[in-house]
Amino acid sequence: MIEFHNVHKVYDRWPILEDVSFRMDRGEFVFIAGPSGIGKSTLLRLIYMADFPNEGYVQVDQFRSDRIRRKEIPLLRRRIGMVFQDFKLLPDRNIFDNIAFALRVTGTKPKEIKRRTLQALTSVGLNHKRKALPFELSGGEQQRVALARALANEPFLLLADEPTGNLDAEAAADIYQLLNAVNSRGTAVLTITHDDGWAERLHHRILHLRDRKLVE
Repeated sequence: MIEFHNVHKVYDRWPILEDVSFRMDRGEFVFIAGPSGIGKSTLLRLIYMADFPNEGYVQVDQFRSDRIRRKEIPLLRRRIGMVFQDFKLLPDRNIFDNIAFALRVTGTKPKEIKRRTLQALTSVGLNHKRKALPFELSGGEQQRVALARALANEPFLLLADEPTGNLDAEAAADIYQLLNAVNSRGTAVLTITHDDGWAERLHHRILHLRDRKLVE
């Protein structure tokens, strides 16, 4: 489902990734661990093709980085859910509309938007707060909304970039339980972290980014 083939990535002549190859199968849960600033987020950008390798290629489902046409990139991203450390919620819209907006921009029909939005909120236990504004929620609740938004398009792959970086231990545990539940329903989950403790507790596969290479 995801394959990196001898990927090299350089920024301003500075090597970030060198000869990275790995495969993630459909329905897997994988952690990529490493200290901040080492290139973990670059890996995610290569997966949803916001960036491209200098050498080698990345394949995500039927899309390949050295062959994909520009107009196909939005098609790929609609099939991928993304969760970030800083939530990225719209502050002037309630929780329901934060999720519904992500569906409207893809041209989803209104009836389907309502169904998917309510289903996504229910899956993260926040249907009762659908009329609240983001600032009225705790950090953990805001991240659950971000997760619901990522799931609303029913993706085959969920990318989570340090999803618990701004959360306390209890809220982090809630997010990882939800990610586990998402994975148990068949969605592949790739999580970036600087702390592999949760990966060890959840007994999922861990890849470490060290010296610009991925180590199993």
